[in-house]
Parts: sequence; structure tokens; C-alpha cells
Amino acid sequence: MPDILLPTLIFQMIIVGYSPGPANIYALSSSIRSTRKEAFIAWLGMLTGFTIATFALAVLTHYIGEVLGSYVIYLKYIGGGYMVYLAYVMWKNRINLSNVKTVSFINGLFVQLTNAKMMLFALTVFSTYVLPYSLSFIDLFKASCLLYIAGPLGNLLWLVMGQFLKKMFDRYRKIVDAVCAILLLGCAAYIVFY
Repeated sequence: MPDILLPTLIFQMIIVGYSPGPANIYALSSSIRSTRKEAFIAWLGMLTGFTIATFALAVLTHYIGEVLGSYVIYLKYIGGGYMVYLAYVMWKNRINLSNVKTVSFINGLFVQLTNAKMMLFALTVFSTYVLPYSLSFIDLFKASCLLYIAGPLGNLLWLVMGQFLKKMFDRYRKIVDAVCAILLLGCAAYIVFY
């Protein structure tokens, strides 16, 4: 990956990783509805699920890169399209804490293993920032490690800041969603036209 794309990757990871999604909502709800210890145990489950899913996707992406070869460069358009989709979803949807599962390690693990937002984001990062420039598994592994900034650290922030973030999002929800959606559209344009 060219160094010039690193700021865009970090920016995108912050927007996607810290915006509302299944794991972040589960973390927020865990911190509001249970003890600190129970919420942390659920976060450990989410960390484990994130690790399993991300590294499995890195291996899968490596083999996709080998099969597609020179056509991999066009995957950035899929990645850009996914970011546009995320911006749309962020603009339209609202957080719903009433659908959140009970707090436990297993539920935290399950939340991440079934988290389509996280999986699609990891595939977007791999196919947009790594495969067009390298087919090396080591480079995919490095990108997987960078994703911890977006995944588990984002979940932990939502867990720790629980009640504060809930109040902020309830109060400024439309503004926060609009800003995040616009920033995601900017990232998508940068990736597609770079």
C-alpha cells in the first residue's frame, strides 16, 4: 500500500470503527445494562470473535488475490461502493438498544462472528488497500493488525463511555450521522479516484 493511502485508511477505520454498528451497540448496551466486570467479559468475547473473523478473512482474501491476479485492482471500486453504502445506512438508520442480546462472553463472540459491518469492512480494507499493491500474506496480516484500531478499540471505547455516548447520540444523532456519512463519501471518492 502506498504511504499516501495510510491517512485515508486510518480516517476510514476511525469513522467505521467508532460509528454505531452491531458490536458497538452491544458494547454500549453491555455497559449500561450490566456490571463493569460483565461488560468487560463480553468485550473479551468480542475481541476473540474479531480476531477469529479478521484473520480468517485475511487468509480468504489472500487466496482471492492469487486467483484474481491483475483484476484485483478493480476491487477498489467495490470497496468504494461499500463505503457509499455505509454512508447511506449511517444517514438513514438509528440505534435501537432494545434488540441487544444479554451480556456474556459467548454473546460477545457471536456478535462479532456475525457482524456483517466488520466483515465487509475488513474485506474492503484488504481488497482496497492491500491487494492492489501486494499479494503478500504478511501485508494482509499487517492490515489485520491495524484493524484493531477500528474494531476492538472502538468497541472498548463504546463500552467505557457507555452512558455518556448514549446521551450524546440521542441528543445530536442527526448531526453525528450526517458528518460521518459525508466523511465516508469523501473516503470513497478518494479511493476510487486515486
